[in-house]
Amino acid sequence: MSSDPWGRVDETGTVYVRTADGEQVVGSWQAGSPEEALAYFERKYEGLVVEIGLLEKRVQTTDLSAKDAQVAIDHIREQVDAHHAVGDLQALRERLDKLVATVESRREERKQQRAKQSDEARRAKEDLVTEAEQLAQSDQWRAAGERLRALVDTWKGLPRLDRKSDDELWHRFSHARSAFSKRRKAHFAQLDAQREEARRVKERLVSEAEALSGSTDWGPTAARYRELMAEWKAAGRAQREHEDDLWNRFRGAQDVFFAARSSVFAERDAEQTENLKLKEELAEEAEKLLPIGDLKAARAAFRSINERWEAIGHVPRDARPKVEGRMHAVERAIQESEETEWRRTNPEARARAAGLTGQLQGAVDKLKGQIEQARAQGNSARAEKLERELEGRQALLDQALKGLQEFGG
Repeated sequence: MSSDPWGRVDETGTVYVRTADGEQVVGSWQAGSPEEALAYFERKYEGLVVEIGLLEKRVQTTDLSAKDAQVAIDHIREQVDAHHAVGDLQALRERLDKLVATVESRREERKQQRAKQSDEARRAKEDLVTEAEQLAQSDQWRAAGERLRALVDTWKGLPRLDRKSDDELWHRFSHARSAFSKRRKAHFAQLDAQREEARRVKERLVSEAEALSGSTDWGPTAARYRELMAEWKAAGRAQREHEDDLWNRFRGAQDVFFAARSSVFAERDAEQTENLKLKEELAEEAEKLLPIGDLKAARAAFRSINERWEAIGHVPRDARPKVEGRMHAVERAIQESEETEWRRTNPEARARAAGLTGQLQGAVDKLKGQIEQARAQGNSARAEKLERELEGRQALLDQALKGLQEFGG
């Protein structure tokens, strides 16, 4: 009979293993010596030790599931409980029990981890839903649309929740995206309608602008172009593919008109400048008649000058009062000389002078009233014209009064 601390072989070749519950039959050995029998079953024990060690390592270092780990533990435990090995079987049972505890601990850890991940995923998806619902009301169509697409990608990267929760959150998320898409579609449909209406309005404005481009009715046409421009701005923008072409046509028509007007105005300005020069020369010629010596010759010379004056066209508006005032001054001087001569040569002049004085006084008073009225109405130009006329009448009146005084002497 052969034995070691954990087993023995009796004379019949039966192999036993010692346990806390006493000896247990391992098997029988007829093929060799008792020492070989023990060595064989001791190797089987070492195999179990290695198998348990490998399983412990897998449990600690890999993502072996608790279910698969338990199946492997049960498989090894069956072999240990079957007593088909010689060695400290109780030590193996204790390692297996410890491994079961480790697997359970890891199972609980993973359960808690999954619960934590699920909670985090739930919060993350709820945040995505909240943001999507806020974006659904946004009018920042491009930015909000891009952000919603980014949220979809983020959603796809998150773990699934339980089916009910996941479906409810996805329904809200999808509804928010649909609501935004519906609003955006309606907005751009309205925008397209507005741009189409703007295109029709601008087509009409372009047609009128092109029809006016050849007009020579400078003032009213320029005013109408200003109105067309105001209508253009109020119409809004047409579609991009039409806007630039319409604007180029509209602006081109205006350019044709205003270029023609500028050319004509330049010619007119040059002509009026030349007219001013001619009238200044005539005014200078008239002023040389003063002081008046030969009234008849002065009157004839002034008439000739005035005929030439009337034959000349318009002068620039801002220069007109000055040059006309010079001619009026000469004309008043001739009239005063005529009045003096008339009084000197007409024996019945007194009565007529008195009548003339009354008429002139009435005219002066009337002009003063008209000047006050013009100024009250803010018509400065008319007031200035009337004042120039008043100066002439007042001079005549002064002369008439002087004549009356002479007759009185």
